[in-house]
Amino acid sequence: MSNQEIKKVNQRKLQGVVSSAKGNKTIVVDVVRTKLHPKYLKRFTVTKKYHVHDEKNEFQVGDKVTFVACRPLSKTKTWRAVSKNS
Repeated sequence: MSNQEIKKVNQRKLQGVVSSAKGNKTIVVDVVRTKLHPKYLKRFTVTKKYHVHDEKNEFQVGDKVTFVACRPLSKTKTWRAVSKNS
């Protein structure tokens, strides 16, 4: 197995919903996670926004998107959109 294949296998992949597509070649994706409070053991949701590179401007607000980590493309963009989920 070559070094590039190993990187692709270990590549961080996330899924979320597009919340903004106003920037050129950039979308903002909300990822919602469920966490457990350490003391009270109650579940709660945490939402985090990621700036994702969209080379062809193909994603719109409300689309479910899969994206992976990549090299830094700008100050805030270190993710690249891969595919649209149904």
